[in-house]
Amino acid sequence: MTEPITPLSQPEREAAAERRSQLIAIGMILLTCLCFSILDATAKYLTTYSHLPPLQIVWMRFVSHLVIAFFLFRLWAHPEVFRTDRPWLQFVRGLTMLGTTSFNFLAVQHLQLAETMSIFFAGPIVVTALAGPLLGEWAGIRRWAAIFVGFIGVLIIVQPGSGAMHWAVIYSILSMLCYALYALMTRMLTATNSTIGMLVIPAVISSIAMTGPGLAVWVAPPDLFHWVLLLSTGVWGGLGHWIFIAAHRRAPAPLLAPFTYLQIIWMIGLGFLVFGDVPGSSTLIGASIVVASGLYILYREQVVKKR
Repeated sequence: MTEPITPLSQPEREAAAERRSQLIAIGMILLTCLCFSILDATAKYLTTYSHLPPLQIVWMRFVSHLVIAFFLFRLWAHPEVFRTDRPWLQFVRGLTMLGTTSFNFLAVQHLQLAETMSIFFAGPIVVTALAGPLLGEWAGIRRWAAIFVGFIGVLIIVQPGSGAMHWAVIYSILSMLCYALYALMTRMLTATNSTIGMLVIPAVISSIAMTGPGLAVWVAPPDLFHWVLLLSTGVWGGLGHWIFIAAHRRAPAPLLAPFTYLQIIWMIGLGFLVFGDVPGSSTLIGASIVVASGLYILYREQVVKKR
C-alpha cells in the first residue's frame, strides 16, 4: 500500500517557497547575462559590419531604453521617481553608467567579446578595493590578497609591454573602472531612492549628454534590419537591468553574484557564432584567475558578515 503523504509544516512550506524563489532568481540572472551579452554582440556587429560610429550606438541605446521605460512605467503619471535627496551623486552615477557603456562599445569594436568581458570581471575586485576609502567598508588581508591575484589575472589578459597587447584594452579598463564607481554609488543611493528612479535617471542623463555627440557622428543605418538592431540595443540594455533588479527582489545579492560570471560563456558563444572569434589561452587563463579571485572575495564578505 502507498503510504499517505504527510503535509508539510509551515516552516517547511516557507523553506520550499524560498528555494523556488531563489532558483527563479538564478534563472533570471542567467537571462540578464544573456541580455547584456546580446547587447555587446549587437554593438560589435553594428560597428564592424554596419560601420556605425560607437557614440551613435551609445546614444540610441539610452534613447530607446528611455522611451521603453517611459511607456512601461508610465512615467508621466509618476514624476516622483525622479526625486532624489542626493542629486549630484545621481548625476555622477549617470555619467559613470554612460562611461561604462561608451568605453565598452569602443572596446568591442576592436577586441573579442571574451576579452572585454574578462577585463570587466575585475569590476567587483576594484569595488572591494575602493569600498574602504569611499564607504568605510575595509577589506581584510585575505581579500586584499585576492585583489592582488585578480590584478595578476587582468595582466595576463592584457599582456602589457608585449606585442600581443591591443591598445583598445584601455577602453575595457576604463569601462570596468566606471562600472566599479557606478556600483559603489548605487550602493550609496539604494537606501533612499526608488528602484525605477535608479533605472531611469541614468538613462535620462546619458541620453541628454550623448545627443550632441550622437548627432555629430550620425550615419544612417543601411536598411531596416540594421535599424532594428540599432534600436534593439535599448531593449537588451533596459530589459537586462530590469530583470537584474527583479532577480534581486527574489534572492540576496551574495547568492546571485557568482552566477554573473557565467556571462563569459554567453560571450564566448556569441563571439564564435557571430564573429568566428576563438579566445586565446591568455584570455581563458586570465579570466579563470579573475573569476576565482572574485568568487573568493564574495565568500570572504559573507564570512565577515556572519561574525
